[in-house]
Amino acid sequence: MNFSIITLFPDLYQQFTATSLIGRAVNDGLLKIQVESLLSFCSPKERIDAPTVGHGPGMLLCPDIVEKAIVSAEERSGKAYRIFFSPHGQPLTQSLLSQLFEKITSQGSHCMLLPARYEGMDARLEEEYADIVISIGDYVLMGGDLPAMVLMEAMSRLIPGVIGSKESIEEESFSGPFMDHPHYTTPVEWHGRRIPDVLRSGNHAAQAAWRRERSIERTVFGGHFEWMRSQNLTKDDVADAARILPHHYAILMHTDVVVDDGRIGESSVTSLDIHDIARSAKTFGFHGYFIATPLPDQQKIVKQLLDFWHVGSGVTYNPSRHTALESTMLVDSLEQAIAFITEREGIAPLCIATSARCDESLPVITYADQQVVWGHKRPVLLVLGTARGLSERVLMKCDFVLQPVRGFSEFNHLSVRSAAAIIFDRWLGIKEKR
Repeated sequence: MNFSIITLFPDLYQQFTATSLIGRAVNDGLLKIQVESLLSFCSPKERIDAPTVGHGPGMLLCPDIVEKAIVSAEERSGKAYRIFFSPHGQPLTQSLLSQLFEKITSQGSHCMLLPARYEGMDARLEEEYADIVISIGDYVLMGGDLPAMVLMEAMSRLIPGVIGSKESIEEESFSGPFMDHPHYTTPVEWHGRRIPDVLRSGNHAAQAAWRRERSIERTVFGGHFEWMRSQNLTKDDVADAARILPHHYAILMHTDVVVDDGRIGESSVTSLDIHDIARSAKTFGFHGYFIATPLPDQQKIVKQLLDFWHVGSGVTYNPSRHTALESTMLVDSLEQAIAFITEREGIAPLCIATSARCDESLPVITYADQQVVWGHKRPVLLVLGTARGLSERVLMKCDFVLQPVRGFSEFNHLSVRSAAAIIFDRWLGIKEKR
């Protein structure tokens, strides 16, 4: 692999390219790194930067000077795959790295890195020369040299021979759906912490099972759920992850809700809500779905429907509907559902309210905050409202409130069954990126 680096600060790369595995790869001929200073392409007294056009602060690297450096590097080493760096670029991931590595090696193995400085590059340079623009995160640095080093080190690890063990690359974090498992060395006990006995047992199958479970736990509880669910998961991956995820429940409140005249009261049960939300809950792996109403006539309707699908002729009439509704339960109140979950799980659930309105006085979480909730290692109860929404009393009993489901319009009047399906998918759905 041949890296050409076009930079305003070539001295930054001297130590980097001579140290550790990168330096050894250069010495072994696996890597060739040529750093070009943009200043060498300036005429005497010529400025390398110029003010941005239009109202706004900052200076930009002049496009004609950068172009000279690009042309010079390609005349020396052949056509390159050109990578620019900017916060607006494509996020760098392990899968993207693998794709870039395959593309570059299939096109002559010449990779050109063009880190910017100041306010960045003239936009026309990216339009003319960039094969891809890369971002290493949602933050802003003083320039693109550190991102260039990050990409170069990450990509170099994919070159055969740079890393001694192929298994190390295949099993590490971001090479699959799960993070790498914990690693230990001697001494066996340090600061009162012992190496897990299974790792010293000699039972390789048990060790592999332990490592996989710890990998999934790190992924789920360590803030990498979004990564995991965006991967192409196998059937075993899904099953193993489901065993690690906290148990989730949902409750549809037909009591303690705001009714039409603004009072707090009860709403009518509908068969459609029971069926559709039960199907959604089953699809996303919920361990229970509660219908909450204290009204005897409403309870009679719900019980009759559930009996038909739980033990009646509905079991054989439509087995999939029986499966969807087998975990649906009738309760009087939110408190009764919480008591049921507490007895089953041995610990009280965290309650997450859902609402079309967002009161900033409540602890509002987003659909990217699973780690905040799951870090408590407790079951989770999603509380859904009917009529005009959950009462203030119910909201105050919840630990968190999910941000409202919104689209790019002012209209916000979803049915509860539609909202439930969206909420379940955003919170627990698999979102593979092909």
